[in-house]
Amino acid sequence: MENEKKVESFVLVHNVAKRHNVGTLARSATAFGVSEMILVGRRDFNAFGSHGSTSHVRFRHFHSLADAKTFLKERDCDICGVEITENAVAVNEHPFKRSTAFLLGNEGSGLSAKECEICDFFVYIPQYGCGTASLNVTVAASIVLHQFGVWAGFSERAREGNKFIVAERPFKQAKKNYCMETSESVAEERRLKRESLSNGFFEDTGKEESPSNLLNTLFDH
Repeated sequence: MENEKKVESFVLVHNVAKRHNVGTLARSATAFGVSEMILVGRRDFNAFGSHGSTSHVRFRHFHSLADAKTFLKERDCDICGVEITENAVAVNEHPFKRSTAFLLGNEGSGLSAKECEICDFFVYIPQYGCGTASLNVTVAASIVLHQFGVWAGFSERAREGNKFIVAERPFKQAKKNYCMETSESVAEERRLKRESLSNGFFEDTGKEESPSNLLNTLFDH
């Protein structure tokens, strides 16, 4: 495939139920050339399973799906829902046209109606065995991201022995796993936190995070 401009992939995560999945998603994201992981809703995550890969992929946070969609559309990026829907296309048919953000559903219930609304199209992963109804979200992400990389013509990483060569860590990792925030975003998060405790989007720790903690970002630019 010939591209006139750089094609990128993104992973879009909306209030993932199991926060440790973000760490394993980051590992797959770095393996398959993802430009950014975009967290919507809660911005803290568990890096368990990442094996240090959170230092090799940039994170971005938005409070709403609408804000995330605006950001992606400004970059001429399609949003692809990974879900078995009536009009979903098999991912190995490569129904891609440009840079794409992949929205993965909740581990239990899949994509919600609200999440489906922001998607431009859907892909599913064909299965050939009869023992399971679906795949774990991180396994599904790996397959889809690999297929996109094949379509986009991403360059294969160099190998050494029986491993791929790992680059020097480009981003400084902070003590806490938070996505980058501006002071305005911190103020907005505090407001939303007060309103959303009953929804379980944020944990009630019994005390306010200090601005210095909230701005203790995962990456330095």
